[in-house]
Amino acid sequence: MGKLTRAIAGLGMLASLGLATASAQTTEFKLGILSPFTGPAAQTGTEIKNGATLAFEQIHWQIGKYKIVPVYIDSQSDPAKATNAYEQAIVQDHIQCGLQNWHSSVGVAIMEVCAKYKIPHLLGTASTGLINEKFRSNPAKYGYWMIKSWPIPSKLSIAYVQALEDAIKRGDYKPKSKTVVLYAEDTDYGRAMVKGFSDGFTAAGWKILDTEYFPLGQTDFYPVLNKLKGLHPAVVAGGSTSSPSLTSFIKQADEIGIPGVLIADGLGWFGDWYKLTGKASDRVLDEIPTWSTAAGKKFAAEYKARYGWSPSPATAGISYDSALYFIKMAKDIVAKGGPLTSDSIYQFVKKNIWTGKWTFKDGIVMKEYKFTPETIPDPVVGPNEYTFPVLQYHSGEGKVVFPPAWAESKLEIK
Repeated sequence: MGKLTRAIAGLGMLASLGLATASAQTTEFKLGILSPFTGPAAQTGTEIKNGATLAFEQIHWQIGKYKIVPVYIDSQSDPAKATNAYEQAIVQDHIQCGLQNWHSSVGVAIMEVCAKYKIPHLLGTASTGLINEKFRSNPAKYGYWMIKSWPIPSKLSIAYVQALEDAIKRGDYKPKSKTVVLYAEDTDYGRAMVKGFSDGFTAAGWKILDTEYFPLGQTDFYPVLNKLKGLHPAVVAGGSTSSPSLTSFIKQADEIGIPGVLIADGLGWFGDWYKLTGKASDRVLDEIPTWSTAAGKKFAAEYKARYGWSPSPATAGISYDSALYFIKMAKDIVAKGGPLTSDSIYQFVKKNIWTGKWTFKDGIVMKEYKFTPETIPDPVVGPNEYTFPVLQYHSGEGKVVFPPAWAESKLEIK
């Protein structure tokens, strides 16, 4: 037997003993990660990508025999472009499951693609109630957009109203009139947020003086702010998913001298927000999760050392948690002897997660990510599950002002 023949025979013996190469034992699992990697919310998309990366690197992108191969799907903050990119990821790149998302309008559009190809998508942050309505109108079809990592805005925005009412009750806040002006980006998310604000303030006896919408990415707000200043509102409440838009609004509001309380929902989603606003953000109210745990603080330090800036709990943090959630779920599917496929994930979520039998408590941002038949596709909202405290910023640092049990300082008014 020649050397070459003996070598080939030797390899055959290794294979027969179960000692074949790792590549022969590994099955690729294509995971689509959807976010705006370019466009007006590119900074947010980068944080989402980085958060997921840090989670998957801990397991070396490997779950059992499955090598997790990420396919990054750039939504570009545009529903039509996102739909094309997602469909391409399914048809050409053969993704088997989708993860993450940012914009509500994108989420609503992608639901159609997931339904068409029966691809489960998990833990998108698209919060609009339109997704919930679509989901519940036909769960068999639209249930492939399976669970959200962000509830409808009204479940969270009510805390701003409660914080102001609590301050009034305690005598810390004495507005001349209970009047509000609302503002937001002209997207599904923005309109859902405004509706949540409007319903909450109106129910508490506040008067809505005006509502202003602007294109995503707009940075010139001087005309609209001068108009709003003339209305003399006690509160200006709104937000945006675009860092350039929201930070510009805050800086220009400070320059013009908008009086009263300024609510900028989502400012803390952007890790570098204080570099863009400076002192203009002092006393601004926001509602975001915080790095309240040792694990969260460790993650934030590691993220900054790796990428050079401080991450936001609402973007990088929730993305990290979502990736950990997927990893644990996938490990459970594999451990039970099932293959890791589109259908096995769909069936696992439907039978275990939608019913509340399976929950996730190993995240760094929320105490528990839990879903029930009554809340799906939203998570359960509550102080022991999913909740955001109301913060007030001072010199780039946010202090909790509501709920009272968590408060680190009192609400301060200009």
